[in-house]
Amino acid sequence: MTNMKNKNLLILTNNFPDKSDKYTQEIFVKEQVKLLKDYFKNVYVISPVAYGVDYLRKTTYENYQFDNVYVFFPKYFNFPLFYFYSRNCWSYLGERETFKLINKMNLNFDLIHAHFTWPSGVIATRLKKKLKTPLVITEHISSGKLKATIFKKDSLYIKTFSESNAIIRVNNKDISLFRKIDIPSNKVFSVPNGYDSNKFSVLNMEDCRIKLELPMDKKIILNVGNLYGEVKGHKYLIEAMDEVIKHRKDVLCIIVGSGILHHKLKKQIESLGLSDYVKLAGGKPHYEIPIWMNACDMFVLPSLNEGNPTVMFECLGCGKPFVGTKVGGIPEIIVSDDYGLLCDPAKPKELAENILLALDKNWNKEKILNYAEQYRWENIAEQIQQIYCKVLRN
Repeated sequence: MTNMKNKNLLILTNNFPDKSDKYTQEIFVKEQVKLLKDYFKNVYVISPVAYGVDYLRKTTYENYQFDNVYVFFPKYFNFPLFYFYSRNCWSYLGERETFKLINKMNLNFDLIHAHFTWPSGVIATRLKKKLKTPLVITEHISSGKLKATIFKKDSLYIKTFSESNAIIRVNNKDISLFRKIDIPSNKVFSVPNGYDSNKFSVLNMEDCRIKLELPMDKKIILNVGNLYGEVKGHKYLIEAMDEVIKHRKDVLCIIVGSGILHHKLKKQIESLGLSDYVKLAGGKPHYEIPIWMNACDMFVLPSLNEGNPTVMFECLGCGKPFVGTKVGGIPEIIVSDDYGLLCDPAKPKELAENILLALDKNWNKEKILNYAEQYRWENIAEQIQQIYCKVLRN
């Protein structure tokens, strides 16, 4: 096996949490890095930030370090319309600032790992050419988006996939899609997301409910996800709760997350007369999410599309059953009714039926916990490290 202890790794990512983890977009990348750093001498993380984004996200991006990991947020000019009319211009601006940072800080690295093909992967292929450094790309986008991108033969994606040394997909079902664009099967790998078992583990439910001021006499249904788009299926969860309370009233559905849909979802809850049964808790810091997980009886994710959601692994890591939809890599993980129940997306009545079944079921927590062990970040990082070794050998 290739010895990487004397090598440096560069991570390129579209988003990365700030030092305090106040902003947690793509925190799964940071969770991976925390384990991957042990295989390398140094790890450099570069996440270009467009001017003005600090204000929109209500955070401050400052470079920081933890252990042998050095995190950089180079600022660059950008304009949203570039996404539709000049993606090459968008990626060029990010690449220019990234390359300037690499030269300024005299960063030397033996391998590049980009998260998401666009724009990070596009920027990474240009760095690969300039610096003659091998490249691994992890594609996290939903299965629906990936399928659409490949079927319309998006040249930017195909070129980037072709020029990489290895591609990691977060589920297995999409691997066959790459063959449709003539990507050799020996350079595409399936590696799921995972969870931090030091954070997401079993806590006393009663203590968690006291801490969060939640009722003891209710069955609590939890959802965690941003409210920035319809893709997470929140409106279907609310519709499902309208059906659930026709059968039992001892339920409380809590939606943790913030975003532009907050007002719309609040109106939906009020119009259905569900104010006593569905609560919008707002956004919460990532360190608090394990408390919410342990306070609930079950976790629900009614997504319309997914890659492989990290919250699914986190809920299993807390011994909680997962109720969700048959999208992305979810059916590859929830392979038995011992771990959760799945239905088709955008089917609120089917979702309600599964919620009611889950509420009545006597779940085996130990069985869920034992199953979740394989998805600890330590195990996922080992799989990624093996891919690194193959790339560096070749």
